[in-house]
Amino acid sequence: MDLIFLGTSAGVPTRTRNVSGTALIESSGRGWYLVDCGEATQHQVMRTPLSLRELRGCFVTHVHGDHCFGLPGLLASAGMSGRLEPLDIVMPVALHPWVRLSLTVSKSWLPFELHLHASETFTGWQNGKVQVNTVALSHRVPCHGYVFAESDPHPRLDIQRLEAEGLPRGPLWGELLHGREVEHAGGTFRAEQYLRPARPAQRIIICGDNDTPELLAEVAAGANVLVHEATFTQALIDHNRENYGHSSAAAVARFAESSGIPNLVLTHFSARYQCDPERSPSIEEVHKEAAAYFKGELFLARDLQRYHLDLDGRLKVVMGRLV
Repeated sequence: MDLIFLGTSAGVPTRTRNVSGTALIESSGRGWYLVDCGEATQHQVMRTPLSLRELRGCFVTHVHGDHCFGLPGLLASAGMSGRLEPLDIVMPVALHPWVRLSLTVSKSWLPFELHLHASETFTGWQNGKVQVNTVALSHRVPCHGYVFAESDPHPRLDIQRLEAEGLPRGPLWGELLHGREVEHAGGTFRAEQYLRPARPAQRIIICGDNDTPELLAEVAAGANVLVHEATFTQALIDHNRENYGHSSAAAVARFAESSGIPNLVLTHFSARYQCDPERSPSIEEVHKEAAAYFKGELFLARDLQRYHLDLDGRLKVVMGRLV
Protein backbone atom coordinates (compact mmCIF):
# COMPACT_ATOMS: atom_id res chain seq x y z
CA MET A 1 0.00 0.00 0.00
CA ASP A 2 1.01 3.62 -0.52
CA LEU A 3 0.34 6.82 1.40
CA ILE A 4 0.05 10.34 -0.02
CA PHE A 5 -0.27 13.20 2.45
CA LEU A 6 -2.70 15.83 1.22
CA GLY A 7 -2.38 18.01 4.30
CA THR A 8 -0.06 17.93 7.32
CA SER A 9 -0.81 21.16 9.21
CA ALA A 10 -2.79 21.41 12.45
CA GLY A 11 -5.70 23.81 12.80
CA VAL A 12 -4.88 26.21 9.98
CA PRO A 13 -3.04 25.90 6.68
CA THR A 14 0.38 27.41 6.10
CA ARG A 15 2.12 28.37 2.88
CA THR A 16 3.66 24.91 2.66
CA ARG A 17 1.13 22.71 4.48
CA ASN A 18 -2.59 22.23 3.98
CA VAL A 19 -4.88 21.02 6.78
CA SER A 20 -5.54 17.35 7.44
CA GLY A 21 -6.01 14.80 4.68
CA THR A 22 -4.30 11.47 4.03
CA ALA A 23 -4.78 9.14 1.07
CA LEU A 24 -4.13 5.41 1.33
CA ILE A 25 -3.73 3.61 -2.00
CA GLU A 26 -4.37 -0.08 -2.59
CA SER A 27 -1.41 -2.23 -3.65
CA SER A 28 -3.15 -2.69 -6.98
CA GLY A 29 -2.70 1.05 -7.55
CA ARG A 30 -6.33 1.55 -8.51
CA GLY A 31 -8.56 2.27 -5.53
CA TRP A 32 -7.78 4.64 -2.67
CA TYR A 33 -9.19 5.73 0.69
CA LEU A 34 -9.31 9.19 2.24
CA VAL A 35 -8.82 9.81 5.95
CA ASP A 36 -9.99 13.31 6.88
CA CYS A 37 -10.87 16.02 4.42
CA GLY A 38 -9.81 19.46 5.57
CA GLU A 39 -10.51 22.57 3.54
CA ALA A 40 -8.95 22.50 0.04
CA THR A 41 -8.31 18.76 0.09
CA GLN A 42 -9.77 18.52 -3.39
CA HIS A 43 -7.18 21.03 -4.63
CA GLN A 44 -4.44 18.80 -3.24
CA VAL A 45 -5.96 15.75 -4.93
CA MET A 46 -5.64 17.55 -8.26
CA ARG A 47 -1.87 17.67 -7.73
CA THR A 48 -1.66 13.88 -7.45
CA PRO A 49 -2.48 10.92 -9.73
CA LEU A 50 -5.59 10.24 -7.61
CA SER A 51 -9.03 10.27 -9.20
CA LEU A 52 -12.24 10.99 -7.31
CA ARG A 53 -13.90 8.29 -9.40
CA GLU A 54 -11.55 5.70 -7.85
CA LEU A 55 -12.17 6.82 -4.25
CA ARG A 56 -13.42 3.73 -2.39
CA GLY A 57 -14.29 5.29 0.94
CA CYS A 58 -13.86 8.36 3.12
CA PHE A 59 -13.16 8.24 6.87
CA VAL A 60 -13.41 11.34 9.06
CA THR A 61 -11.79 11.17 12.49
CA HIS A 62 -13.73 13.93 14.28
CA VAL A 63 -15.84 17.07 13.89
CA HIS A 64 -13.15 19.78 13.97
CA GLY A 65 -13.11 21.86 10.81
CA ASP A 66 -9.49 21.23 9.85
CA HIS A 67 -10.50 17.58 9.43
CA CYS A 68 -13.83 17.93 7.58
CA PHE A 69 -14.49 21.37 6.06
CA GLY A 70 -13.41 20.19 2.61
CA LEU A 71 -15.88 17.32 2.37
CA PRO A 72 -18.92 18.99 0.73
CA GLY A 73 -16.76 20.54 -1.99
CA LEU A 74 -14.93 17.29 -2.65
CA LEU A 75 -18.25 15.43 -3.00
CA ALA A 76 -19.63 18.03 -5.38
CA SER A 77 -16.52 17.83 -7.53
CA ALA A 78 -16.71 14.03 -7.52
CA GLY A 79 -20.19 14.30 -8.98
CA MET A 80 -19.07 16.78 -11.64
CA SER A 81 -16.14 14.51 -12.54
CA GLY A 82 -18.53 11.79 -13.64
CA ARG A 83 -18.47 9.54 -10.61
CA LEU A 84 -21.41 7.13 -10.54
CA GLU A 85 -20.36 4.53 -7.98
CA PRO A 86 -21.86 4.85 -4.46
CA LEU A 87 -19.49 6.23 -1.85
CA ASP A 88 -19.21 5.07 1.76
CA ILE A 89 -18.37 7.75 4.31
CA VAL A 90 -17.61 6.95 7.95
CA MET A 91 -17.76 10.02 10.18
CA PRO A 92 -19.24 11.29 13.45
CA VAL A 93 -23.03 11.20 13.33
CA ALA A 94 -23.15 14.96 14.06
CA LEU A 95 -21.65 15.60 10.64
CA HIS A 96 -24.29 13.63 8.71
CA PRO A 97 -26.98 16.37 8.60
CA TRP A 98 -24.29 19.02 8.01
CA VAL A 99 -23.02 17.27 4.88
CA ARG A 100 -26.51 16.70 3.50
CA LEU A 101 -27.58 20.28 4.28
CA SER A 102 -24.44 21.70 2.64
CA LEU A 103 -25.21 19.79 -0.55
CA THR A 104 -28.91 20.68 -0.45
CA VAL A 105 -28.64 24.44 0.09
CA SER A 106 -25.87 24.73 -2.52
CA LYS A 107 -28.02 22.80 -5.05
CA SER A 108 -25.22 20.28 -5.42
CA TRP A 109 -26.84 17.23 -7.02
CA LEU A 110 -24.80 14.07 -6.80
CA PRO A 111 -25.16 11.39 -9.51
CA PHE A 112 -24.02 8.76 -7.00
CA GLU A 113 -25.39 7.52 -3.68
CA LEU A 114 -23.88 8.49 -0.35
CA HIS A 115 -23.76 5.74 2.24
CA LEU A 116 -23.17 7.47 5.58
CA HIS A 117 -21.96 5.48 8.59
CA ALA A 118 -21.56 6.76 12.16
CA SER A 119 -18.03 6.36 13.48
CA GLU A 120 -19.44 6.04 17.01
CA THR A 121 -21.16 2.75 16.13
CA PHE A 122 -18.84 1.60 13.35
CA THR A 123 -18.16 -2.14 13.49
CA GLY A 124 -15.93 -2.56 10.46
CA TRP A 125 -16.11 -2.31 6.69
CA GLN A 126 -14.54 -4.16 3.81
CA ASN A 127 -13.94 -3.33 0.17
CA GLY A 128 -12.36 -6.13 -1.78
CA LYS A 129 -9.13 -7.04 -0.03
CA VAL A 130 -9.05 -3.98 2.24
CA GLN A 131 -10.70 -4.15 5.65
CA VAL A 132 -11.15 -1.08 7.84
CA ASN A 133 -11.74 -0.97 11.59
CA THR A 134 -11.75 1.84 14.09
CA VAL A 135 -10.10 2.65 17.41
CA ALA A 136 -11.31 5.25 19.93
CA LEU A 137 -8.85 8.04 20.75
CA SER A 138 -8.68 10.85 23.32
CA HIS A 139 -9.23 14.45 22.22
CA ARG A 140 -11.34 17.46 23.19
CA VAL A 141 -14.20 15.91 21.22
CA PRO A 142 -14.87 12.23 20.41
CA CYS A 143 -12.25 11.10 17.92
CA HIS A 144 -11.26 7.89 16.16
CA GLY A 145 -8.38 6.38 14.28
CA TYR A 146 -8.76 3.90 11.42
CA VAL A 147 -6.93 0.62 10.95
CA PHE A 148 -6.50 -0.51 7.34
CA ALA A 149 -5.59 -4.13 6.68
CA GLU A 150 -4.98 -5.31 3.13
CA SER A 151 -4.79 -9.02 2.41
CA ASP A 152 -2.40 -10.09 -0.31
CA PRO A 153 -3.76 -8.78 -3.64
CA HIS A 154 -1.67 -11.36 -5.55
CA PRO A 155 -2.19 -14.73 -3.82
CA ARG A 156 -0.60 -17.94 -5.06
CA LEU A 157 -2.28 -21.23 -5.86
CA ASP A 158 -1.73 -24.14 -3.52
CA ILE A 159 -0.28 -26.28 -6.30
CA GLN A 160 0.48 -29.26 -4.10
CA ARG A 161 -3.13 -29.49 -2.93
CA LEU A 162 -4.57 -29.01 -6.41
CA GLU A 163 -2.41 -31.79 -7.82
CA ALA A 164 -3.23 -34.07 -4.90
CA GLU A 165 -6.96 -33.55 -5.46
CA GLY A 166 -6.73 -34.16 -9.19
CA LEU A 167 -7.60 -30.80 -10.71
CA PRO A 168 -5.63 -30.66 -13.99
CA ARG A 169 -3.43 -27.71 -14.86
CA GLY A 170 -4.86 -25.27 -17.35
CA PRO A 171 -7.82 -22.87 -17.58
CA LEU A 172 -9.43 -24.19 -14.38
CA TRP A 173 -6.40 -23.13 -12.37
CA GLY A 174 -6.65 -19.72 -13.96
CA GLU A 175 -10.28 -19.42 -12.85
CA LEU A 176 -9.35 -20.26 -9.29
CA LEU A 177 -6.51 -17.74 -9.33
CA HIS A 178 -9.06 -15.08 -10.26
CA GLY A 179 -11.21 -16.05 -7.30
CA ARG A 180 -13.85 -17.98 -9.20
CA GLU A 181 -15.41 -21.31 -8.29
CA VAL A 182 -14.94 -24.19 -10.78
CA GLU A 183 -16.52 -27.60 -11.39
CA HIS A 184 -14.55 -30.71 -12.32
CA ALA A 185 -15.34 -34.44 -12.30
CA GLY A 186 -18.49 -33.87 -10.31
CA GLY A 187 -16.73 -31.84 -7.65
CA THR A 188 -16.74 -28.16 -6.74
CA PHE A 189 -13.48 -26.31 -6.19
CA ARG A 190 -13.85 -23.00 -4.33
CA ALA A 191 -11.08 -20.46 -4.83
CA GLU A 192 -10.64 -19.53 -1.16
CA GLN A 193 -9.67 -23.14 -0.41
CA TYR A 194 -6.76 -23.12 -2.88
CA LEU A 195 -5.34 -19.59 -2.61
CA ARG A 196 -2.43 -18.90 -0.28
CA PRO A 197 -1.08 -15.41 0.49
CA ALA A 198 2.39 -14.62 -0.80
CA ARG A 199 2.86 -12.17 2.08
CA PRO A 200 1.15 -11.35 5.39
CA ALA A 201 -1.61 -8.75 5.40
CA GLN A 202 -0.29 -5.19 5.53
CA ARG A 203 -1.69 -3.04 8.35
CA ILE A 204 -1.58 0.75 8.52
CA ILE A 205 -3.04 2.78 11.39
CA ILE A 206 -4.03 6.37 10.55
CA CYS A 207 -5.02 8.39 13.60
CA GLY A 208 -6.97 11.53 14.25
CA ASP A 209 -6.08 13.91 17.06
CA ASN A 210 -5.09 12.05 20.21
CA ASP A 211 -3.40 12.93 23.48
CA THR A 212 -3.00 9.32 24.67
CA PRO A 213 -1.05 7.12 22.23
CA GLU A 214 -1.37 4.15 24.60
CA LEU A 215 -5.01 3.81 23.50
CA LEU A 216 -3.59 2.19 20.36
CA ALA A 217 -1.95 -0.66 22.27
CA GLU A 218 -4.40 -3.36 21.15
CA VAL A 219 -4.38 -2.46 17.45
CA ALA A 220 -0.64 -1.71 17.33
CA ALA A 221 0.35 -5.37 17.51
CA GLY A 222 1.48 -6.43 14.06
CA ALA A 223 0.97 -3.01 12.48
CA ASN A 224 3.43 -2.07 9.72
CA VAL A 225 2.91 1.69 9.88
CA LEU A 226 1.56 4.16 12.42
CA VAL A 227 0.51 7.60 11.16
CA HIS A 228 -0.02 9.83 14.19
CA GLU A 229 -0.25 13.50 14.96
CA ALA A 230 2.65 15.23 16.68
CA THR A 231 1.20 18.71 17.00
CA PHE A 232 3.74 19.91 19.54
CA THR A 233 7.10 19.09 21.06
CA GLN A 234 7.12 18.03 24.70
CA ALA A 235 9.09 21.13 25.60
CA LEU A 236 6.29 23.35 24.33
CA ILE A 237 3.63 21.34 26.16
CA ASP A 238 5.64 21.53 29.39
CA HIS A 239 6.07 25.29 28.95
CA ASN A 240 2.36 25.92 28.38
CA ARG A 241 1.25 23.21 30.83
CA GLU A 242 -1.48 22.26 28.37
CA ASN A 243 -1.58 19.87 25.41
CA TYR A 244 -5.00 20.95 24.06
CA GLY A 245 -5.85 17.31 23.40
CA HIS A 246 -2.77 16.57 21.30
CA SER A 247 0.33 14.40 21.56
CA SER A 248 3.95 15.45 21.60
CA ALA A 249 6.48 13.94 19.22
CA ALA A 250 8.20 12.36 22.22
CA ALA A 251 5.02 10.68 23.49
CA VAL A 252 4.18 9.14 20.13
CA ALA A 253 7.77 8.03 19.51
CA ARG A 254 8.02 6.34 22.92
CA PHE A 255 4.78 4.47 22.31
CA ALA A 256 5.74 3.35 18.79
CA GLU A 257 9.13 2.13 20.02
CA SER A 258 7.67 0.19 22.95
CA SER A 259 5.02 -1.36 20.68
CA GLY A 260 7.55 -2.56 18.12
CA ILE A 261 6.01 -0.63 15.24
CA PRO A 262 8.66 -0.56 12.49
CA ASN A 263 7.52 2.58 10.62
CA LEU A 264 6.32 5.83 12.20
CA VAL A 265 5.01 8.83 10.25
CA LEU A 266 4.33 12.02 12.19
CA THR A 267 1.92 14.63 10.86
CA HIS A 268 -0.53 17.40 11.94
CA PHE A 269 2.15 19.88 12.98
CA SER A 270 1.38 23.19 14.66
CA ALA A 271 1.78 26.10 12.25
CA ARG A 272 4.37 27.59 14.61
CA TYR A 273 7.02 25.09 13.43
CA GLN A 274 8.97 26.65 10.58
CA CYS A 275 10.34 24.71 7.62
CA ASP A 276 13.62 26.63 7.88
CA PRO A 277 15.84 24.83 10.45
CA GLU A 278 17.60 28.14 11.14
CA ARG A 279 14.37 29.59 12.55
CA SER A 280 12.93 28.54 15.89
CA PRO A 281 10.71 26.78 16.56
CA SER A 282 11.42 24.67 13.47
CA ILE A 283 10.09 21.36 12.23
CA GLU A 284 13.58 19.94 12.80
CA GLU A 285 12.96 20.21 16.54
CA VAL A 286 10.00 17.85 16.16
CA HIS A 287 12.17 15.39 14.26
CA LYS A 288 15.00 15.48 16.80
CA GLU A 289 12.63 14.92 19.70
CA ALA A 290 11.01 11.88 18.07
CA ALA A 291 14.33 10.43 16.91
CA ALA A 292 15.60 10.43 20.48
CA TYR A 293 12.99 7.79 21.38
CA PHE A 294 12.17 5.90 18.17
CA LYS A 295 14.78 3.74 16.43
CA GLY A 296 12.73 2.47 13.50
CA GLU A 297 11.98 4.19 10.20
CA LEU A 298 10.89 7.72 11.16
CA PHE A 299 9.29 10.22 8.79
CA LEU A 300 7.86 13.71 9.18
CA ALA A 301 5.12 13.87 6.58
CA ARG A 302 5.26 16.56 3.92
CA ASP A 303 2.35 17.69 1.78
CA LEU A 304 2.14 15.75 -1.50
CA GLN A 305 4.87 13.33 -0.46
CA ARG A 306 4.24 9.69 -1.35
CA TYR A 307 5.38 6.71 0.71
CA HIS A 308 5.43 3.06 -0.40
CA LEU A 309 5.18 0.06 1.93
CA ASP A 310 7.43 -2.67 0.49
CA LEU A 311 6.67 -6.37 0.58
CA ASP A 312 9.24 -6.67 3.38
CA GLY A 313 7.23 -4.21 5.49
CA ARG A 314 9.58 -1.26 5.14
CA LEU A 315 8.16 2.16 4.36
CA LYS A 316 10.10 4.19 1.81
CA VAL A 317 9.78 7.64 0.30
CA VAL A 318 8.86 7.63 -3.37
CA MET A 319 11.43 9.90 -4.94
CA GLY A 320 10.22 13.45 -5.51
CA ARG A 321 7.04 15.18 -4.45
CA LEU A 322 3.90 15.10 -6.56
CA VAL A 323 3.13 18.43 -8.22
